[in-house]
Amino acid sequence: MWKEINYKENSDDLLIPNINYQINPAEIESVEKDSIAEEVGFESGDSIISINGKKPRDLIDYQILISEEILDISVIDKKKKIHNISIEKDQDENLGINFKDALFDSIKQCNNKCPFCFIDQQPNGKRKSLYIKDDDYRLSFLYGSYLTLTNLNKDDWNRISTQKLSPLFISVHSTDPKTREKLLKNKKASQILNQIEWLEQHSIQIHAQIVVCPKINDDKILEKSIYDLAKFHKKRIKTVLSTAIVPVGLTKFRPENDGLIPINKEYARETIKKVEKIQNSLQKRIGTRFCWLADEWYLIAGIKLPSYSTYENMPQESNGVGSIRSFLKTLETKTKSLPVKVKKKRKVSWIVGKLVYEALLPIVNKLNKIDGLTVNLYGLPSVYWGQDQVVTGLLTGEDLINGLLDKDLGESIFIPSIMLKLNSDLFLDDKTITEISMKLKTKIHVLDDTNDIINNLIGKSNTQKLLNYA
Repeated sequence: MWKEINYKENSDDLLIPNINYQINPAEIESVEKDSIAEEVGFESGDSIISINGKKPRDLIDYQILISEEILDISVIDKKKKIHNISIEKDQDENLGINFKDALFDSIKQCNNKCPFCFIDQQPNGKRKSLYIKDDDYRLSFLYGSYLTLTNLNKDDWNRISTQKLSPLFISVHSTDPKTREKLLKNKKASQILNQIEWLEQHSIQIHAQIVVCPKINDDKILEKSIYDLAKFHKKRIKTVLSTAIVPVGLTKFRPENDGLIPINKEYARETIKKVEKIQNSLQKRIGTRFCWLADEWYLIAGIKLPSYSTYENMPQESNGVGSIRSFLKTLETKTKSLPVKVKKKRKVSWIVGKLVYEALLPIVNKLNKIDGLTVNLYGLPSVYWGQDQVVTGLLTGEDLINGLLDKDLGESIFIPSIMLKLNSDLFLDDKTITEISMKLKTKIHVLDDTNDIINNLIGKSNTQKLLNYA
């Protein structure tokens, strides 16, 4: 029941007016238990039109608007009836509302035509969300997604400055104007250094990334790009906080004659040697390694990952830089004290991408010393993408079927949740857990929590998510 204070019964807009709003009402996905929103009467499916007379464009606007102590909120319920609610609360106290989407207006689409874009390296006919090319600074601020800065208008730049949307995550790829323009196939791409200078002047910090494409932006161009970016990491003003060096990823669906060369073992080893030399130079010069290689470089090269401490404060972990080292560190901690035997004899399978198989073998060998426990580790290639060495998050349902159909899987298999669309049972190829479980005739457990993965494999934890359709 809505607790309305300022609602006008005779209002002529009880139903949504027949107007095309430029900013859509913000649809509520869920309401937290015992929250202000629950007490007032908000429910899943309701939508917020305005707060104190202003329509929030996105989650950023919403958080700013609800920081006030007194809120006048206009909301549309599921029956399309408008309610006007007044709320008095402590300043900065949250309402307990979770939204279906972070953006309430249209998403900013990418206007570049990068030949290495993963979106263009997918087959046709899958779910629409897989083909959305976002280049939205708000998603960068909220979730750490990378943008290029090529599609920002004057209002966007003003908003970044005014609301201090920092840090942002920027795909630089090259600081050389001609090279960046070539990579992004966009004349605006050449302005990157001027744009970073603007960010510095307005106290906006960034994390940068460079996707290395052999014979295009590597070698001397890569070295120059890293040092150019390091100039913005000053003792007093640190605008560029870190730089990730990422290997280009290519699938069998990529356009023909794209001019791109796959990265092999020898090339990975050469790149590691060059970048580590730059790291040492920058460590002496500015007191930090500043740039870090994505884990894939070391896995492709067959070289042991650097120690955990070399990643400093793990500034690019969410971008696959040090994430496996961090994961291994957690697993090593969890396996320091293991049971001698399990209460009930148990055989299970743990599924990962082939690229990380070797790195996880020592952990699995340690687990298999437990009396009564057998953990089969399967590192799968991706037939779907046409990649032999693939990270776990890119494995598809088809890859699991192709790789596991005739294997000894034991009583069940365990897969990381990164294989699936968020809060769903869909793989990247739109196959579902149900389909895979039926094909493989086994139970499937989805592991959400890295900290509890060992207990799940051993069988001590009840927190695992069981999806059993066999």
